[in-house]
Amino acid sequence: MAKKPGKNITKARTLIEARPYKLTEASEAIKKAHFVKFDETVELVVNLGIDPKHSDQMVRGTVVLPHGLGKSKRVLVIATGEKVREAQDAGADFVGGEDMVQKIQEGWTDFDAVIATPDMMRSAGRLGKVLGPRGLMPNPKTGTVTFEVANAVKEIKAGKVEFRVDKQGIIHSSIGKISFDPGKLADNAHALIGAILKAKPAAAKGKYVKKVTLTSTMGPGITIDEAEVEAAIAAAA
Repeated sequence: MAKKPGKNITKARTLIEARPYKLTEASEAIKKAHFVKFDETVELVVNLGIDPKHSDQMVRGTVVLPHGLGKSKRVLVIATGEKVREAQDAGADFVGGEDMVQKIQEGWTDFDAVIATPDMMRSAGRLGKVLGPRGLMPNPKTGTVTFEVANAVKEIKAGKVEFRVDKQGIIHSSIGKISFDPGKLADNAHALIGAILKAKPAAAKGKYVKKVTLTSTMGPGITIDEAEVEAAIAAAA
């Protein structure tokens, strides 16, 4: 038997009208529906008209959100030589080579992002079973396997996020905190949508973006106006 929703979530749902919202309007509404004491994460959910079972329809990429995510990520850089100092000067929280690889293999995971130089990928590759499930495995496609470690660190610290479609053809990505100004949440959402549009695979047929929803950790989902999404698609064309 399905558990009935609590009084707070039921009340929050009554504050959201059963209609599509503009992004700024949705950002305002989701703040009004906020009822928990902690600073919820706000997430954009994008349903795509692709089949992720086919490798040529995989959608993934990165975007630097203009207003960040509300907290600075703890960045680990796996490197040696002069790149160690370069990473430290750029603000990396943890830097090391084989010692860091060994530490992670022993169970340490106190970081939010991992960057590795190409020459260290033979060692970092041993961490696939640990980092892969958490979406933290360094990858050239997301700019986390690079000799340009300073730029990579600064981008992540500035609010760079990675997005990737799941097995159901849906992208879930954080765009900030409930405490953000509605305009900043909308700006971040627009930036993410734009990046997803640019990542459209050539093999994708038919309608690419089927539905966009704004939601928070505990709050109700708000459907975004299709006209606004269509405008973004037209602008990206």
